[in-house]
Amino acid sequence: MANDYFRILSLDGGGAKGFYTLGVLHEIERMVGGPLCDRFDLIFGTSTGSIIGSLLALGKSVDEVHALYDEHVVKIMSKTWPWEKSAALKDLADAVFQGVGFDALKTNIGIVTTKWVMERPMIFKSDIAQAHGRTGSFEPGFGVSIGDAVQASCSAYPFFARKTITTGSGDTVDLIDGGYCANNPTLYAIADATNGLKIAPERLRVVSVGVGEYPAIKKPLDAFWWASKLPSVKLLQKTMEINTQSMDQLRTILFGHIATVRISEGFTQPEMATDIFEHDRTKLNIIRQRGRASFAKHEGVLREYLS
Repeated sequence: MANDYFRILSLDGGGAKGFYTLGVLHEIERMVGGPLCDRFDLIFGTSTGSIIGSLLALGKSVDEVHALYDEHVVKIMSKTWPWEKSAALKDLADAVFQGVGFDALKTNIGIVTTKWVMERPMIFKSDIAQAHGRTGSFEPGFGVSIGDAVQASCSAYPFFARKTITTGSGDTVDLIDGGYCANNPTLYAIADATNGLKIAPERLRVVSVGVGEYPAIKKPLDAFWWASKLPSVKLLQKTMEINTQSMDQLRTILFGHIATVRISEGFTQPEMATDIFEHDRTKLNIIRQRGRASFAKHEGVLREYLS
């Protein structure tokens, strides 16, 4: 690759706010003039970031991913009950990933999930070099499909049902949203690159993309206003936001010497109030536009990292 860089793309979780991520990536793809799977050596994603990252790693364009989001994510988030959301999420995974395995990926990947019983991360990876121990039993994606791994990463329990998978070695595991352990997966991605893939820190160029920060919903903007008032919903949102910030702070402390650009802007205008369950297409389009505008503030360093 140009400049002998090893490039990492890290994508946060955040439900429907992933439209912001798509806005940023739209501009990055236009800048580099080709598929992002050809420009990044490793893509990590949590929750909504796992959907986007997996599709990019399969060779999809950002516009193709946006079209799928516009069709499916709005449908998922408009459902009321956890089993309805999970059923719609399964429909998305079945339609989009069609049962393909990790051998179909065009670049290395990490999909972050959380083990419900053991309370530890479970990260689905594509390359044995990313394994931190137990290399003798390594299987790409633990032997499951990309669609199953993505469903697990997006299962924001209790608002989605837990996702049960059976690994290639026959283990049955209950999984929930990766955002409970690493809503911002950049730290894990850098650890894989340096400790697993043995990339020298000075060769790394990291692009970490969030979903933006928004005011909480204060009034009944839609039929799901009541949900924003439930303590459990507030706690979920707060947990994800604190996790995101703490992981980035830890990355700065441990890997501040690694060239990294973090793109996730805060918006304070009352009209930007939203949450992970947003399903108003007009609002989501504005969020995507915000992502495109955020790209412009980092264009110089992104061009240096990716050209």
